[in-house]
Amino acid sequence: MKKILVPIDFSENAQKALSFAIRIADKTKARLLILYVYHPYVNDIALPEYIGSLEIYRELEDSYREKLDEAVALAHRLGVHAEGIWETGGTQPAILDHARKNQVDLIVMGRTGQGGFLDKLLGSNSAAIASDADCAVLVVPPMAVEADFKNMVYATQLEFDEKPVLAQAIGLARQLKAHITFLKINSDRQLNIQSDAQYIQEMKEYFGIPSEDFIVRDAGSVLEGLQTYCHQAHADMLILCRRDKNLLQLLLNGPGLARKLALATDIPLLVCHLRNDA
Repeated sequence: MKKILVPIDFSENAQKALSFAIRIADKTKARLLILYVYHPYVNDIALPEYIGSLEIYRELEDSYREKLDEAVALAHRLGVHAEGIWETGGTQPAILDHARKNQVDLIVMGRTGQGGFLDKLLGSNSAAIASDADCAVLVVPPMAVEADFKNMVYATQLEFDEKPVLAQAIGLARQLKAHITFLKINSDRQLNIQSDAQYIQEMKEYFGIPSEDFIVRDAGSVLEGLQTYCHQAHADMLILCRRDKNLLQLLLNGPGLARKLALATDIPLLVCHLRNDA
């Protein structure tokens, strides 16, 4: 891992995401890009009543620039190579654009809300970024506890060839000096075509994964089963492979598991992308 992008808005949630990003950057020796997207105040400066408001917004802009500098200084004090990026415009387009332009390996984002009704109705920036970004995205929920990333869980269906994402997850686990468990949740709605034993054997031979690192559990739903196991195992990161879906799959199945987890999970969720051309 060479570059990590962390968007911040100076909220408590964003500070938590920054803390997680600094910790990962320190362990992986990655360069940290701290992004703030400013929404400039637009008015008719020809009207006298707006002059006072304009001055207030100028002061706010100065304070935001200072806070961005402070975030960079914090990373430097903790031994992380970091730089600040000031951007204007839409938040989501700016994040995706800088991730592509800087060829970042990971975006770390704080999630707003508690995964409740409004999050489900309106979605959130973090869930949208996790779905649309070209690189891996770590979604840090507001209730996440500061962790040292020692126990990671990779959620797999044991159905599809995920070697590029598996290699990425295993490589990150090694950099973080973490143990990684490969978990499949069986449920009535879960696809089950390929033999689990055959797929596990392929993974063991290709990556050298020991048998004890594969866990298969039954649950009423995949979402419920993943969260239950992660709590029992005291996991500090859940990893999910997101595959591209065509329009028919979206119409039949609705929003993917990655988006649902990004809105609901109470532990950090790492979404890695497996493209159709991978």
